[in-house]
Amino acid sequence: MAACGAATPAAPASAPAADTAAPAEAPTEAAAPASDGPFKIAFVLPSPVTDLAWGQAMYDSLKSVQAEMGGESAMEIAYSDNMFQVADAAAAIRDYAAEGYDLVIAHGTQYGNSMFDVAKDFPETSFAWGTATDTGESAGLKNVFAYEANAQEGGYVNGVIAALLSKSDVLGVVGPVEAGDAKLYIDGFVNGAKATKPDIAVNVSYTGSFGDTALAAEAANTHISAGADVLTGSAQQVVGAIGVAKDKGVYWLGTQSDQSSLAPEVVVATQVFDWVDVVKDMIALHNSGTYGGKAYTLTLANDGLKMVFNPGFTVPDDVMAAAEQAMQDIKDGKIDPLPAQ
Repeated sequence: MAACGAATPAAPASAPAADTAAPAEAPTEAAAPASDGPFKIAFVLPSPVTDLAWGQAMYDSLKSVQAEMGGESAMEIAYSDNMFQVADAAAAIRDYAAEGYDLVIAHGTQYGNSMFDVAKDFPETSFAWGTATDTGESAGLKNVFAYEANAQEGGYVNGVIAALLSKSDVLGVVGPVEAGDAKLYIDGFVNGAKATKPDIAVNVSYTGSFGDTALAAEAANTHISAGADVLTGSAQQVVGAIGVAKDKGVYWLGTQSDQSSLAPEVVVATQVFDWVDVVKDMIALHNSGTYGGKAYTLTLANDGLKMVFNPGFTVPDDVMAAAEQAMQDIKDGKIDPLPAQ
């Protein structure tokens, strides 16, 4: 357990999965606290807040909102990370609610049932979970928000980039579990690569783990041995795969959180999940007396998904032009990253 701006309870849950559909919009103005004290947000997650993936994307967004609102005096952040056991996460969620936190974020689909149970007992506390679309309306709840990301969109763009950078015409994908935003991202990547080079080989493997860096490293080595000269992957496990890419001089394309700092020589670009507007909207709604009932989706069009290019890597002009065109076509609805099979 750790906190930014305050100390709070703790405990340790498995890795995130995700649903695939959903509504969403988010405003751009941060809300002022409804009371004299800071707005208090608690964040429970299955990985470290510095995982360069799922957890860090939300943590960085929370820190950005905190800075925009005026710092720790305006917004307090507490977190319990590395929550591998759902029972421990459930206890932390309940403790945060009991301690008066305004918004408790359960950052993993595996926490959903536990969060719903707690939410029933704290009707004026806001809860949020993802990736998901269920706000608990069918269970009579009015204090749950849900959020997800259309990860296939940046996946498609990364697939275009990978295909154009590859000289061997073999790509390798290190997936965690075949579900949620990980699968969306990978399916989008495959479609983007194939749309660019129909005959390119895209070898996909799933390690069965969100956090096992050794398995991810092993998968990366296997892909490189099979001829892959560009790799990608999802979840916090990719730290292991990126290390292999760096050692072997193989390009890497990422998702969720900017990964260029880990291997600036080989990381080309990352699709970043930016939850800032989502968090700001949840705060504004809570302060207006609406404690839940809304679902959000990050997209390229609403700027919740951002393609972040490594400033230390020179992307060829033709590759950048193709990536930018793909992004615009997705925003305009001209490209569906997940076309009907």
